[in-house]
Amino acid sequence: MAAGGRQSTRASLPAWIESRLEAERDQLPLWLPVGLAAGIGSWFLLPFREHWIAALCGALSAFIGGWALGRTTRTGRAAMWLAAAFALGIALIWLRAVSIDVGTLDRPVVETFVAQIEAVEELPAREAVRLTVVRPSGENLPDRFRVNVAAEDAPAGLRPGTWVQMSARLMPPPEAGVPGAYDFARRAWFDRLGATGRAFGDIEIVRADGERGVGPAMAAARSRMADHIRSAVDGGAGGIAATLATGDRSGISEADAEAMRRSGLAHLLAISGLHVTAVIGVTMLIVLKLLALHPGWALRWPLVLIAAGVGALTGLAYTLFTGSQVPTVRACVAAMLILGGIALGREAITLRLVATGALVVLLFWPETLVGPSFQLSFAAVIAIVALHEQQWTKRLLSRRDEAWARKLGRFALGLFLTGLAVEIALMPIALYHFNKAGLYGALANIVAIPLTTFIVIPLEALALLLDIIGLGAPVWWLVERALGGVLGLAHFVSNAPGAVALLPAMAIGSFLLIVAGGLWLCLWKTPWRRWGLVAVVAGGLSVFLAGSPDVYVTGDGRHVAVRAASGDLALLRPRAGDYVRDMLNETAGTEALATDLADLPAAWCNGDSCRWTMWRGGRQWRIFATRSSYYLPIEAMRSECAAADIVVSDRRLPATCTPRWLKIDRDMLRETGGVSIDLDRASVETVRTPGEDHPWRRVQ
Repeated sequence: MAAGGRQSTRASLPAWIESRLEAERDQLPLWLPVGLAAGIGSWFLLPFREHWIAALCGALSAFIGGWALGRTTRTGRAAMWLAAAFALGIALIWLRAVSIDVGTLDRPVVETFVAQIEAVEELPAREAVRLTVVRPSGENLPDRFRVNVAAEDAPAGLRPGTWVQMSARLMPPPEAGVPGAYDFARRAWFDRLGATGRAFGDIEIVRADGERGVGPAMAAARSRMADHIRSAVDGGAGGIAATLATGDRSGISEADAEAMRRSGLAHLLAISGLHVTAVIGVTMLIVLKLLALHPGWALRWPLVLIAAGVGALTGLAYTLFTGSQVPTVRACVAAMLILGGIALGREAITLRLVATGALVVLLFWPETLVGPSFQLSFAAVIAIVALHEQQWTKRLLSRRDEAWARKLGRFALGLFLTGLAVEIALMPIALYHFNKAGLYGALANIVAIPLTTFIVIPLEALALLLDIIGLGAPVWWLVERALGGVLGLAHFVSNAPGAVALLPAMAIGSFLLIVAGGLWLCLWKTPWRRWGLVAVVAGGLSVFLAGSPDVYVTGDGRHVAVRAASGDLALLRPRAGDYVRDMLNETAGTEALATDLADLPAAWCNGDSCRWTMWRGGRQWRIFATRSSYYLPIEAMRSECAAADIVVSDRRLPATCTPRWLKIDRDMLRETGGVSIDLDRASVETVRTPGEDHPWRRVQ
């Protein structure tokens, strides 16, 4: 009987899965972009070519096996198409990466060269101009790279197509300084940037012929409009007003940008779904009301269809004008699908719409998957749509005949619930990428979203129209007051106690567990969707229970940060620049000003080296690090190494230096990049795996 019971259990499990998938058959297509994303993400996570081939072959084998054995069942077909999407994701991103020929600079250089400007980006908040240049005259320079020019050194007439001569210090695109920090080298590879740098001295315009074509003309018009708006609206409000109209964020000061991030309002600065929807919605409303003024047109013409068409054209024009960034393209694709659904008389705002938009973006720009922009925008949309597809939400927030005060309260409740859902969805992504997340964003968005959508954007459009006849000044004053309110709210919320949650760099396993649980919860409809909460809770607990690294070593070996008993950082070189300090603080999840390592009670330092002890994992660790360019006597160095558990240096240490556990020197860091060490677990994490085959790693 026991054997029969086990056989019945084995037989019932596939039948139970089949019944679950049959009940969820309408939701199964939503998992196609998830499978595609899983393949793309696997390629980024797996370090070696052999791993990519094995994953690709495994997925193809699963597809063939599902085709041969399970295509008559819903389980088999689902597994088959999921495997196909996974394999396609690996193939897409692999082909995309190897098709790029960046020609990355292999070492820092100082060069004088002639090059053609491809793009000009004004950075008034930094008092600089960013130039993307191509076809430089230097033999060993990459074909395309980016240079920052001090605003005082930038001559008039810098525009796309212009040939300039300049001197600049160039360096390879930097990889993450320590594990968990921002990896610009990966982004630069897909952006086709072979170097970054800063110009110095005079810049001479060699030939001032501007580049012709739609793209340069659009860029020039965008720059002129941004300058015009900033001249009409003073202060930080002007920078945000220019961003809303053109996508140009260069006029926003770092203080304002940080306040927007901490308050959960940073999404207002990225041209995406909110802005595209507002532009299309306002256009449709105006067109519909104007056409309805004529009784004959209202009776004979399909006014909704006409308004949707005009709105679609406006949305496309807005997307092109603001630079066709991936979030904007994603939002435009979604908007076109919504308008198509309106034209067909069908409900358009569904999770299938979101899945279609994700498929389009991943098929054309697979590398965007690992960036925060893609993850934040789609997580927000999925959370909003999934929330409003729930029956209890529909009952609670559906329109009804009631007093205006109750309508207003219901509208405010809807905004709060939507903001809360978005905050919950975005928090793990923000913590993973930025090590911080706003806690009061749901409350701030109740005010900021309606203010921006229904007041600022329409007023800004009206002001631009009135500027044609010189009457826009009063409306720009209203825009300035409204955006001043948004900025004031952002600074108030960001400075509130406990406004921001800070955590050290999150492990990729914990992040993927939370994401998988969130997708399971949002994409299914039947009760088994609640199992997603188990994965979310497990991932969240693993984040809070995970140990924090005790020692950080940057990729050049010059900077060492130690987590003191208070949780704050102490630096080996206290004169480290702001960039290094900010990067280490952000990765460690602390905002406190880093102190000098020499000030720790258990540290002894001189001008050339430091030694200190730390109690972790039930034992004492002794660490020794060099901190100057002077070499220590060989016998003294050998003695220090023998007495230490860990030795760190930015130079190549001699073979006679044999610490008890770990030697981190120039030779090791050349293979691993930056290092973080968790002494409680005696574990080491590195920026890259030695011998890694990703193309942006091979050029480091």
